[in-house]
Amino acid sequence: MDLDAIDGAIDKLLAHADDRDRAFARAIYDAAIRRWITLRFLVERHLSRGWDQTDPKLRGALLAASAQLLVLNRVPESAAINHAVEWVKVQVGPGPAKAANAVLRRILDDLRGGARHDPAHHRETFAFMRDELPLGGRSTGSMPLSSQLLPEDEAERVAVATSHPTSLIRAWLTTRPLTDVRRLCLHSLVDPPIVLNVDHATEPIDHPGLSPHDDPGNMVFEGAAADLRALLTSRSDIWVQDSASCRAVRSIRNLTPAPNLIIDACAGMGTKTRQLAATFPNAEIVAADADTARSSTLASVFARSDRVRVVPFDRLVADWHGRADLVLLDVPCSNTGVLPRRPEARFRFDDQRNRSLTGIQRQIIADAIPLLREHPRGSILYSTCSLEHAENQAQAQWAVQWHRFAATRENRTEPGGLPGDPPSAYRDGAYSLLLQG
Repeated sequence: MDLDAIDGAIDKLLAHADDRDRAFARAIYDAAIRRWITLRFLVERHLSRGWDQTDPKLRGALLAASAQLLVLNRVPESAAINHAVEWVKVQVGPGPAKAANAVLRRILDDLRGGARHDPAHHRETFAFMRDELPLGGRSTGSMPLSSQLLPEDEAERVAVATSHPTSLIRAWLTTRPLTDVRRLCLHSLVDPPIVLNVDHATEPIDHPGLSPHDDPGNMVFEGAAADLRALLTSRSDIWVQDSASCRAVRSIRNLTPAPNLIIDACAGMGTKTRQLAATFPNAEIVAADADTARSSTLASVFARSDRVRVVPFDRLVADWHGRADLVLLDVPCSNTGVLPRRPEARFRFDDQRNRSLTGIQRQIIADAIPLLREHPRGSILYSTCSLEHAENQAQAQWAVQWHRFAATRENRTEPGGLPGDPPSAYRDGAYSLLLQG
């Protein structure tokens, strides 16, 4: 399932819709992706055929309607069910439409019918019981079910209730206690706020949509997208960046001696590149990315910069061999530290993909070494938005053992913020480490 392609296709389909319809369709899609495993569990219980044997269009309609029943509780159940049934009748046929009506009404019974609309019927907290589902978002509560529908097995129950693959739950349980795994899963159901890096603001920021974040140097923005665009257009000294993402570069801001040449070799959209330029105002910054689309975006972001030079990725070693005091490697990773922002990443987690990722990360480290100045040897700032030991501490141990680096300034940031917490408490998970020669 290529969710990035699906996401792009939906944007294209909604291009000519009015703002209200576009927002509603996007809300349904986002809810279905974030709660996919929970919704599939509720739907599959009532299918006469198995999930894989059910028409894909019927499955899609059932997921969209059940997302409205479970998550978007301002939508009347009659509207959610009737619209899905009529759509299936046109797109698939009268028989499947009748089946859709039956399945959705049974799901409504599972969710105790109209009780989903009445907070008086909700439980104040979610305790991972077999007869409840977390509300998520900004609510600490849970929606009681008609009976103990969820699996008896603890890992499977956590997986279904919070919409995480069982493989991910079991992987986390090998390194973390159950209480921590539950917390990570609930964190993934939070609506992530927009966080700004204001560390380098040159003058006061006066905007009604801004409020302090718990981490100094960051602020939370709440307001219309147009207001945010206007703010960022008017100020080049602030930008969108989660507080956890800020920590890698912040950890080296007092590096002595300060680097003269910094290469950001996995620059992506240029967020950490901007942070590097602001943190080391006397350094020359070279940025590149192996992805053609991101490289093009990167070039447009820094088109007018006299500090940041964007170069072709395949020219890095040839043109910059042995010259860098510091190389930043914000490597591709599993994204398990940013699941509220990248909910689709949880569905990509498996052993084969993880082994491939760790191999890519090691190759990126090895390929960056020739860029470093030799006397004295330059340093590598390694960074991920992953929580996985294999992508973080194990990579540090490998670099120390095989490439004679010293591991310093390690920074492991656990995700922060649970449903019901204020936006100021939210942070992603991240990891960074300085590999010094």
